Amino acid sequence: MNKILILASIVLFTFSCIKNTESQETIQKPKKITPPIEIISSTFLGNETRNFYGDSLPDRLDTIWQFYLGEGLSPAYGKNKIWKGAGWTGQPLLVLEYGHPYIIQGAFDYGLHKIDAITGKEIWNYKFDDILKGTGTLWYNKNGKDSTEQYVIIQGSRRGWNKKINSKYCWSLRAVSYYTGKELWRHNSVRTWSYSRDVDGSALVINDTGYLALENGLFTVFNPDYRFGIKVDSFFSPKVYKEIKYFTNHDTVVHGHDIVSESSPTYLGDHIYTASGTGWIYGYNIKKGKNDWQMYIGSDLDGSMPVTSDNCLLVPIEKQYIKGNGGLMKVDPNKNPDSSVVWFLPVDSIKWIHWEGGIIGSVTINDKTKKEDEPFLATFIDCKGDLYVVDYMHVREDTLVWSPNKETKYHPPVVLAKIKAHATISTPIIVKNRIFEASDKGLFLYQFSYKNKKFDIKKIAFVPEMSCDATPITWNGRIYIASTNGYLYCLGKKD
Repeated sequence: MNKILILASIVLFTFSCIKNTESQETIQKPKKITPPIEIISSTFLGNETRNFYGDSLPDRLDTIWQFYLGEGLSPAYGKNKIWKGAGWTGQPLLVLEYGHPYIIQGAFDYGLHKIDAITGKEIWNYKFDDILKGTGTLWYNKNGKDSTEQYVIIQGSRRGWNKKINSKYCWSLRAVSYYTGKELWRHNSVRTWSYSRDVDGSALVINDTGYLALENGLFTVFNPDYRFGIKVDSFFSPKVYKEIKYFTNHDTVVHGHDIVSESSPTYLGDHIYTASGTGWIYGYNIKKGKNDWQMYIGSDLDGSMPVTSDNCLLVPIEKQYIKGNGGLMKVDPNKNPDSSVVWFLPVDSIKWIHWEGGIIGSVTINDKTKKEDEPFLATFIDCKGDLYVVDYMHVREDTLVWSPNKETKYHPPVVLAKIKAHATISTPIIVKNRIFEASDKGLFLYQFSYKNKKFDIKKIAFVPEMSCDATPITWNGRIYIASTNGYLYCLGKKD
C-alpha cells in the first residue's frame, strides 16, 4: 500500500511540474525583436507612391534641437549666391536602427549628413561638388556583401561649382553607404539641349533597378549596384540600361533650353510616371521597357505626384507656357490620356519672385493616416500663398472651369478650406487631423475636424520669421525641417 501511495505521489509531482512548465512557457512569451534597420521614409514624400510623410504631428512647435548645416556658393539667376541650410525639396529621410531614429539630410554646404534624430548630433558628412537641393533615396541592396553595401543612399546635386555646362563630366548623381558615408558610385549627367545638368529629383528603385529623369531631360534606367558598374579612375560609375528623351523637338521650340525634369517619379501599376518640365506626363512600363502612356499639359511641371486611394495621380501645375491658370489636376492613368482628367482646380495667377503662379511644390494626401469616417483630403500651397484643403474624391457638379490651356472645361473638386498664409515652394504635410506648413515667413500648424459633413480648421501653433523652402517629415511627435537660415530643426512639444 505504501508503495502505491509513493508511486502515485511521484506521478502527481511529475504532472504538476509539466503543467507548471507549460504555464510558464505560455506566460513568458518571447519579446518581439526590433529589426536592426527599419526604413521609415525611403525617398521624397516617403515612399514609391509619394504619399507618406510620418506618423504624428505635435501640437506645439517648440525647438527641441537645432543643427547648423552650413552654407555653400552656387549660381542663381546669373550671379553667385551664398546658399544657407537646405531648400527645395530638401526633405529628410528617416531610418530606425534598433528603434533609434536617424535622419539623412542633403544641404547647401555640398554635404549629405547623417544625424541622430534624438540628439541632433552629426554621425557623418559626405561632400559633393555643389549644393544639394533634392531629397535622396534609400535602397536596400539585398545582394550587398555586408551592411556597408546593403543600405545605399542615392542622392542628386547641382552639376558642380564652377563646372561649365559643356564639361565632359558632371557627377551630379551619386550613391553613398548609409552606414559609413563613403561613396559607392557616381553618375555623369551628360550634356543635352537642356540648360541644366543638375539632379533635383529622387530616384525610384523597383526590383533592384533605378529610375529617374535627370534635369538634362533624360529618363535614366540604371543598375544601382556599383559592382555591375564601370571603373572610372578611382571610382565606379553605375551601369546604365537606357536613357530616354523626355522632350520633343516641339518642346525645344516652345520651352527653349528649359526642358528640365525636376520632379520625382511615382510608381503605380507597373508604371513609372514622371511629370516633366516640358509639360508631359510620361508613363514608363517597366515590364515592356518603354513608354506606353503619355499626356500633354504644356506647363512646367515641378511638383511630384502622389498616388490616391483610387489609383489616380494628383498633378501640381505651374503657370508657365500655358494660356490658362496653373493649379491641381486629378488624372486617371488607367484611362486613355485624352479622357484621363477627373477634375481640375485652377488657382489665381500672380507674379511671385520669378514665377507666374500655380503650384511649385507638391501636393500631399491623408490616405495613410486618415480615420475611416474622414474624407480623402489633399492639401497644397499656391504662389499666392493660399493653403488649400480639398476633398479629392468629390467634384462640384454645378461648376465648370477652364483647363490649363483653355481648350475644354472640367469640374473642380470640393474645396473644404482656403486659408491665406504665405507663399512658398515648400510642400505642406497632412498627417491624421493636422497640417504643417512651412513658408517664407513662418511655420504654421493647423488642426481640423470633420463632423456632420462639416469641415473646421484652426491654427494651433505659429513660429514667425522662419523661412523654409524644404519639405518636412514628422515622426513620433517630432517635425524635422531645414531652413534657409542655415539650420536643421527638430520641433515639437518639449518634455
